[in-house]
Amino acid sequence: MIDGYDGDPKKLDNKEIVLECLNELPTLVQMKKLSDPEVYFAPGEKNSKDSGGWSGFVVIEESHISIHTFPKKGFVSIDVYTCRNGMDVDFISNYFIEKFRLKEKEINFVKRGTMFPVKDIY
Repeated sequence: MIDGYDGDPKKLDNKEIVLECLNELPTLVQMKKLSDPEVYFAPGEKNSKDSGGWSGFVVIEESHISIHTFPKKGFVSIDVYTCRNGMDVDFISNYFIEKFRLKEKEINFVKRGTMFPVKDIY
């Protein structure tokens, strides 16, 4: 999980950049897309801290990647969820730092499925 701060508002408000990330990153990290990416504009809510932005996702064989931008806040929230071990977290975070010109980032790496069954149950 990557939370990016103080990003370029124009890049965060660009549907094509979000779509490019969702199309490009799976190939760059040797993952297989199972669908074309979907990107939607979420207008946000009046009297809310959510001032709107772009939300997109792509389903990959290994799980999914999602991006939620908040241009007026300079913020982006990204999940690269995969069951694959050994992902290059630095490569992935640097990829998004460059794409959205992020000045600060928070990375939360969660190791999941540590007891994933080796054998099928049927």
